Amino acid sequence: MDAIFLDRDGVLNEEIGYASDPKDLRLITGATAAIRVFNERSIPVVVVSNQSGIARGYHTETDTKRFNAALSKALQKEGAYVDGWYYCPHHPDGKGEYAKVCDCRKPMPGLLRRAADEMSLDLSRSVVIGDKASDIAAGIAVGCQTVLVLTGHGANEWAVWREDFQPSHVAPDLARATEWLLAKWRRICRPIGS
Repeated sequence: MDAIFLDRDGVLNEEIGYASDPKDLRLITGATAAIRVFNERSIPVVVVSNQSGIARGYHTETDTKRFNAALSKALQKEGAYVDGWYYCPHHPDGKGEYAKVCDCRKPMPGLLRRAADEMSLDLSRSVVIGDKASDIAAGIAVGCQTVLVLTGHGANEWAVWREDFQPSHVAPDLARATEWLLAKWRRICRPIGS
């Protein structure tokens, strides 16, 4: 695996709707341990997140950066870290400079491509993990393996969209997605002669 791309809300932290205040941060059980597993294997972990609350006027980019910093600090307290943070502040029905159709709002793959370019990552050897059909569609568009987690919006998305998109795997949460990926990776990456 070259990299793990994670959605933020509903995958790492509890989905509360337009999360922006660090006091509302609640990590999903097992998320920190899952990230630590990738960290220990030197697999970059990159967060790619739609943050349309900025475009809608619910909060600012500064608020988003503050929330990301609080999330980063919470992960670091438990020995885990994120290698890159990317977010899309746009929405077609937003306000001002953020009101636009862009290539960085998932399901468009612009954030994934930007992160891959800036961090020299091979998307065809990477995995996108998210709780929405838009996360899975963005990953598929650039040739990533994809995992839908059933936390956040995942269970509802899977119930509604299961006929329309096919993630590589569906897992109850990030911890179980990580277990599946490691088992799959071991099968693919067997030492020569084994």
